[in-house]
Amino acid sequence: MRRVHRRTLEICIAFRSQPGTVIHSASGPPPNRILAALPRKANRRFLAALKPVELALGQVLYHPRTRSLYVYFPNDCTVSLLAVADRASGLEVGLVGREGMVGIPLALGAPGSPVRALVQGAGSAMRMSSARFGRELKRNRPLQRSLDRCAYVAMATAMQIAVCNNEHLLEARLARWLLMTRDRTSSDRFRCTQQSIALMLGVRRVGVTVAASALARRKLIRYARGAIEILDAKGLLAASCSCYAVIQGIETA
Repeated sequence: MRRVHRRTLEICIAFRSQPGTVIHSASGPPPNRILAALPRKANRRFLAALKPVELALGQVLYHPRTRSLYVYFPNDCTVSLLAVADRASGLEVGLVGREGMVGIPLALGAPGSPVRALVQGAGSAMRMSSARFGRELKRNRPLQRSLDRCAYVAMATAMQIAVCNNEHLLEARLARWLLMTRDRTSSDRFRCTQQSIALMLGVRRVGVTVAASALARRKLIRYARGAIEILDAKGLLAASCSCYAVIQGIETA
């Protein structure tokens, strides 16, 4: 795991808005929305204890039912939360980007994760040890309130995704997943493979190929060399199932 050098307490961090493009923010608020919403003066110690790290595509942050050593606040990466039935299979029940934190069970007093946390989109994040996080959380009411809400959103989203996977056609589910990824990266272009999408949606790769081809023929997306670009967000929204709007409503309520 490669670390990014931190220069100031303002968390001067390099983050990617497009694959291969790095933008340096010298003194602005942290890209992660939870951290950006914290009162800066009151939370100076908490912010200073965070360490910037680079997370690689396919990196496993947590395994189910094992102790979590760190919490992560994504900046421009995305992390899939996978419910695992056995060592080989899994189904996505949550997707975390710059709006949230990976490690919500720790905020609820659980030492480990019930899911596998898999980096779906490579990028940077802010990391803190679980021990330090537990100590800081006890004295940080604004952070507690933010993470209580994150826990609710994660629970409600997981339930809606379970319904989605059971009720809706793959093409609509793929459109929903792409829109969710777009929201969490603030980008219309992101790297992913058909195999990884198949894992997230709990289907065979050939099914993703057919669904992605259908969206591409309608000029809603462009797919090439492991990268997907959303060409028509409004059209993709129309192609998505109703679960996308439901999840958006959960997040903004």
